[in-house]
Amino acid sequence: MGLKRTDEFRKDAVRIALTSGLTRKQVADDLGVGMSTLNKWITAHRDTDVVSKEDLSLAQENDRLRRENRILKEEREILKKATQFFAGQKP
Repeated sequence: MGLKRTDEFRKDAVRIALTSGLTRKQVADDLGVGMSTLNKWITAHRDTDVVSKEDLSLAQENDRLRRENRILKEEREILKKATQFFAGQKP
């Protein structure tokens, strides 16, 4: 049977999983727990005050901004390639 983790460890794991911006797999691997275990802890602590509403809101905003940033970088790379393509054409 696996290690018994303290309730404090579980709460910290949930807080990290919900606010760090890392994937759940990354958090589980970093903490040395299984994905299913981490998911159970998150489900069990979802309605508690482990993560404040403000922290959760900030984490969601960070996720949104990371996605937006990734999309903008991809668009910039496409525009660079298009510029190079059209600059190489002769009228």
